[in-house]
Amino acid sequence: MSTKRINPTQRQSEQFTDNCRYLKLQHLCGQYQQMIDKAHEQTMGYFDFINEVVRAEAAATRQRRVKNLIKNSHLPHPLKMIPGFDFDFQPNLDRRLVMDLATMEFMERNTSVLFMGSNGTGKSHLAQSLALLACQKEYRTYYTTLSSLISDLNTGVYEKTLEKRLRKYINPELLVIDEMGHDRLELKISKEAHLLFKVINKRYNDDKPLIFTSNVEKELWPEFLGDPITTSAILDRIFHHSVIVKIKGPSYREYQGKLLQGQYGKNKKEKPDNTKAG
Repeated sequence: MSTKRINPTQRQSEQFTDNCRYLKLQHLCGQYQQMIDKAHEQTMGYFDFINEVVRAEAAATRQRRVKNLIKNSHLPHPLKMIPGFDFDFQPNLDRRLVMDLATMEFMERNTSVLFMGSNGTGKSHLAQSLALLACQKEYRTYYTTLSSLISDLNTGVYEKTLEKRLRKYINPELLVIDEMGHDRLELKISKEAHLLFKVINKRYNDDKPLIFTSNVEKELWPEFLGDPITTSAILDRIFHHSVIVKIKGPSYREYQGKLLQGQYGKNKKEKPDNTKAG
C-alpha cells in the first residue's frame, strides 16, 4: 500500500493559507502568490513588500466593511448618489451647500441636516446620497421612513420590546428619517409623537447627527403630529444645530412623467397604421 507524499512546498503553502484564514486575512489568502511575483518583478525591499501586503489587506478589509455598512443601513435600492442628482432642474437649490455637506464635515461636527420642500424636489435623493457617503466613510448609518419608524415603535409598545427597538434608531452614528408628510393617517394619536420624541431627544442628548426630510412646513408640524407640546420639543431639538436645506422648485417625478407621456404620444403617432377598412 503506497503512502501519498505531500510536497514540502505544498505543505508550506497550505499552512500559510490556513494561518491567513485563522487571522481572517482574506485578501492575502487568495492573492499572496501574485504579490510575491510582483515583489520579485519590482525587486522590493523587505519593508516595501510587507507594507504592500498590509496596505492591500487593509484596503480589502475596508471594502468589506463598507459593503456591510451599506447593507445594514437599509438604504433603498438602487442606491442614490450625488452625481445622479439633476442640479440644473433645481436652480434655486444651493449646490455649493450640498457639496459642502458631501464632504461629511457635518458628521465630525455632530450637525444634523434637514431637507425641506414640496414633493418630488429631490429631498430623498440627497438624503440617501449623503447616507451612502456616510457608509463609505465608515459611519454606522441607518435609514428609515417616518411611518416605518412609528409603526416599528408602536409594535414595540404592544409587544413590550420598545427599548430594544429604540436602540435600532439611537445606536447608529447617523440616522436618516425620510418622508415626513407622506403618511399622515398613521400619525393620528399623540403618543406616536412621543415615540418620535424619544428617538430625537436621545440622539440630541448624545450629539448624534440626524438627516430628516419633510414636505410639511415648520408651522404645520404640530397639526401633522397631533401633539403641539411634544412637537414643540421635537422642533426645538431638530432645528437646533441643524443645517436647513430648502428646495423650492418643480417636481422631477412630474417632469419625467410628462416626458414619458410625450414620448409615448410621439411613438404612437410615428407608428404606421397597417389597419385596413373592412
